[in-house]
Amino acid sequence: MTTQPKFLLLTPPLTQLNTPYPATAYIKGFLDQYDIPSEQGDLGIDLILRIFNREGLIQVFEEARQAEYLSEASLRVLALEEDYISTIDAVIAFLQNKNSTLAHSICNTDFLPQGSRFDQLQELDWAFGTMGIQDHARHLATLYIEDLGDLIKEAISPYFGFSRYAEKLGRSASSFDEMQEALEEPVSFLDLALLSILEEYIEEVEPDVVAFSVPFPGNLYGAFKCGQYLKQYYPDIKVIMGGGFPNTELRSLEDPRVFDYIDFITLDDGEGPLLQLTKYFKGEIEIDQLQRTFVRRDHAVEYINTSQGPHIPHTEVGVPNYEGLPLDSYLSIIEVVNPMHRLWSDGRWNKLTLAHGCYWKKCTFCDVTLDYISRYDAAPAEQLVDRIEGVIEQTGQTGFHFVDEAAPPLVLRDLALELIKRRVHITWWTNIRFEKTFTPDLCQLLAKSGCIAVSGGLEVASDRLLNKMKKGVSIEQVAQVNKGFTEAGIMVHAYLMYGFPTQTEQETIDSLEVVRQLFEHNIIQSGFWHRFSMTAHSPVGKNPEEYGVVRVGPEFEGFAENDLWHEDPEGCDHDMFTEGLNKAIFNYMHGLCLDWPVNEWFDFETEETTHPPFLIEEAISKPLKKDVSKIDHTVIFLGKMPEVEYFTLNRKGKKERKAHLYFADRQGGFEVKTSAKEAEWLLDHFEAFDIRSEESLKLQDLANSYLQHVHPDFNRFINGHLWQTLRKHGMLLIRL
Repeated sequence: MTTQPKFLLLTPPLTQLNTPYPATAYIKGFLDQYDIPSEQGDLGIDLILRIFNREGLIQVFEEARQAEYLSEASLRVLALEEDYISTIDAVIAFLQNKNSTLAHSICNTDFLPQGSRFDQLQELDWAFGTMGIQDHARHLATLYIEDLGDLIKEAISPYFGFSRYAEKLGRSASSFDEMQEALEEPVSFLDLALLSILEEYIEEVEPDVVAFSVPFPGNLYGAFKCGQYLKQYYPDIKVIMGGGFPNTELRSLEDPRVFDYIDFITLDDGEGPLLQLTKYFKGEIEIDQLQRTFVRRDHAVEYINTSQGPHIPHTEVGVPNYEGLPLDSYLSIIEVVNPMHRLWSDGRWNKLTLAHGCYWKKCTFCDVTLDYISRYDAAPAEQLVDRIEGVIEQTGQTGFHFVDEAAPPLVLRDLALELIKRRVHITWWTNIRFEKTFTPDLCQLLAKSGCIAVSGGLEVASDRLLNKMKKGVSIEQVAQVNKGFTEAGIMVHAYLMYGFPTQTEQETIDSLEVVRQLFEHNIIQSGFWHRFSMTAHSPVGKNPEEYGVVRVGPEFEGFAENDLWHEDPEGCDHDMFTEGLNKAIFNYMHGLCLDWPVNEWFDFETEETTHPPFLIEEAISKPLKKDVSKIDHTVIFLGKMPEVEYFTLNRKGKKERKAHLYFADRQGGFEVKTSAKEAEWLLDHFEAFDIRSEESLKLQDLANSYLQHVHPDFNRFINGHLWQTLRKHGMLLIRL
């Protein structure tokens, strides 16, 4: 092959229904820079749309009726076959935001057939009172398609799921045996649909190379099934696998059977390995010069990383290119009413990375030894906003999910400033660390730039265990930071963890009490409990004895290695807390039962919390750093230049010149009175407060000027009515 090979970049089923996973778009944008031709597709949304239409459902019901046994729930759906077939096209169009008026019929009539998923509606009456009719209808339509999904899972394929496909085959799969057995089974109804879609891509694109991005275990079977088809019918096409799953699970790969389906498996960022593979396909280099790539040679697995090419810097990865993805075909669904989880499943979010890796990279439960965490590399704000504008131009969508492991606060600061300077209006959310750099002023700045939500790890909510995790935060700090986000109008979601090594029953109860108080004071609005999982590439996984646990399996059998089984002799029986923790968080998010003692959530006796009921109240009541101590911070005003009117007051025969300042804003404006001298002085500096000004002004500069031109006591101004009013309405002190 002497010309540039043509790539077909595919995401196997299934990830999200509401928005494309960004990996193929990033790779396509990168390949464009080298004039390497490529097309891309999302087999997940393609598969869903192939099944969930009138013709597809007719086949689904034909298949389902052949099942030997069906539950009462599935029989209920089968009995309503005609109703599903007659409504499916309209419902899918509604979820694609192409048929909004259907919401009235969905909410107010018996338009939708109702399966067992609708039995939970009585428990959700509280949500419908706060949902608009479109949201209410989308939730009902989501239950409708989930009923159909349950039928498919029970009657046709146990591998089916709306955000995963045969996920259990990829989870903790230390051996390739189970995957190979599944691949050798007769082709299922779902497989036939998937492979027919793949065939259409091959006929249309005529690729030389098919590259699968496999981010999660639920994408693995689909990739292998497609690889199997390509090896059988298109043996000349080269097949590559990369993405999050190989990067974390396949680093110790030894089983050569994998390469009956895949030719090359790349690790870490795909840009460099794909460039080397392109050169290899063109005959410009030998196979020994590949980069971070597994191959099979002489019936054995070999890892080749002899290329001396560096990692592609984050500044050179290019603008993600979404061309070819069916952006108007994704489904905007509402699976659960958790406000943060809804962002993951509802709406079209452009996914973008602000920086490569994690700037903290110390958490002991995290895969900090792997490249995607350990190699931190940020791009400048100007370039990030260029990429944002490029993606908006492609997609027509201004919603962004910044998918960093932990978005760096200083990068977010610079991004916010650049967005505001360039008047680029977006809506965005991201994952962060709850660190003290996020001052209330910075939170206000982020909100002004379009931030609507942040998620971050509170984890075990125990200072002892947070220290053991090397999380770098404390309960008090988390409370203070989240108060700043909440007061700025930014929703906060907390990742919560239980079962960390040596965690005791008392610490679990105390952690729940911390969470209860955080919700009670409305400084987090959403949360989710995760059971701790020990992974092979984390400090805990590499040195379990240092953390008081013992690794007990699984034995590595040549395929995947990541999730590790362990025993915790010092800790409690963590699994018994699962149901109670989940019930508590569910109610807290709805503002319910916040006055219950936390041990009442469990159907077994537990100790009472050792935390006082005012723990969080005291934390958020502590005085913040005074303005005068921020003397090296830059003064930024998010509002507009005021209109001023001067007037004279007579007081006991003495005339005083005064000024009336009126500030217009989107909430109706505000006004303040001060002396004419102070107003004139302030107006002389106002242009420098503007983010877009070429000059900036630190608080120290303002103080010096005040002392020279107005009054010898700057504290008088800082503590006065004018300054305090401005501070409440967008006058920020930001460390630059």
